[in-house]
Amino acid sequence: MFDRDKWQEVFHVLEKNKLRTFLTAFGVFWGIFMLIILLGSGNGLRNGVVGDFGGHATNSVFIWTQSTSMPYAGFQRGRRFNFHNADIPYVLSNIPEISVLSPRCQMGGHNGSNNVVRGLKTAAFNVYGDYPEYNLIEPVKIIKGRFLNQTDIKEKRKVCVIGMEVLNSLFLEGEEPIGDYIEINGVNFKVVGLYKSNQKGNQREESEKSVFIPLTTFQRAFNWGDTIGWLSVTSIDNVPVSEVEDKVIALLKQRYKIHPDDPRAFGHFNLEKEFIKMNGLFTGISGLSWFVGVLTLIAGVIGVSNIMLIIVKERTQEIGVRRALGATPLNIMSQIVIESVFLTSIAGAVGVLAGTWILVLVDTLMGEADTGSFKHPEINLYTILIALSILIISGALAGLIPAQRAVRIKPIDALRDE
Repeated sequence: MFDRDKWQEVFHVLEKNKLRTFLTAFGVFWGIFMLIILLGSGNGLRNGVVGDFGGHATNSVFIWTQSTSMPYAGFQRGRRFNFHNADIPYVLSNIPEISVLSPRCQMGGHNGSNNVVRGLKTAAFNVYGDYPEYNLIEPVKIIKGRFLNQTDIKEKRKVCVIGMEVLNSLFLEGEEPIGDYIEINGVNFKVVGLYKSNQKGNQREESEKSVFIPLTTFQRAFNWGDTIGWLSVTSIDNVPVSEVEDKVIALLKQRYKIHPDDPRAFGHFNLEKEFIKMNGLFTGISGLSWFVGVLTLIAGVIGVSNIMLIIVKERTQEIGVRRALGATPLNIMSQIVIESVFLTSIAGAVGVLAGTWILVLVDTLMGEADTGSFKHPEINLYTILIALSILIISGALAGLIPAQRAVRIKPIDALRDE
């Protein structure tokens, strides 16, 4: 393998026809280059879409009440009902697979009026009544102050956490929001926290147009009694949230005397299912990238094999002389295979470096800019090693056919070849 004369012969053969060697190597280079670019771009798309989740707990489900569609236990169809505070401990005590259960109330938003006031400035924002646990389900980045805590809930404090869009709309540049007050539907709330959303693009802007206040304060200040708008639930590790979702709905149907088969009494959105669908999509994209990239790579390797056949044909007399001087079939085959593997390996390594460099360059130019559903195109070392392994094995196979042809040449026939 490390025979100096053998490697000198390899370089001599490849340098003999530089244009042919370059074009052959370029086919391999392009194949693995495209494979790296396709896989890196697929990862960039995955990173962008996952980033759109904004750090949401992907094992979460959201459940709200609707009207019933089936009569049951003396109640007519079309009955409307609401969740209540007592549902929280009831559900938690009966379903141990729940990790986080956070109730939520909402007012305002696109259907609301100009409900948030500070001085002479008025604007419409989403106003949420939350438990502190909600920040585990849809986390936000607190940049000043703090988030809601259990003391706020217990004492029904009139405090709030505001988003950056609220700050920009109601406060002048440079004004300190923490400790100041805003008015929501005639009730004053002290600002204790300022947050940025982890989401991107329009979703980030919409998310930052929100005000969080303690749920108990929300219910008292806005006359909601003990009514809850919806429940946000996550499951413990290794338990699908779909399993918890079914148990919660079944339990609440029993609690509110709703027909067990009523499909419309509860609305629910399972983020885990959407995340699994997304992962399935990107697995398909990754598989397609491998398929296209490997086929392109194989096309380049076939070119190497064809060129090696031509080289064997050109070296027929040389092979005959070597066989006559005692060279074994293994010596002849190893020489041809080494030339093939060397050519494909060098071209492949350059392709990997070029593809990786392009991905790094694109990532650097993009920086932390908001680029929608495409972010941080990348390729990991494990994938590179797999690609190079495929390349080396393909190069060896590409050299076997010419090598077998070479050893089948009889010395006397080779010496007569013109």
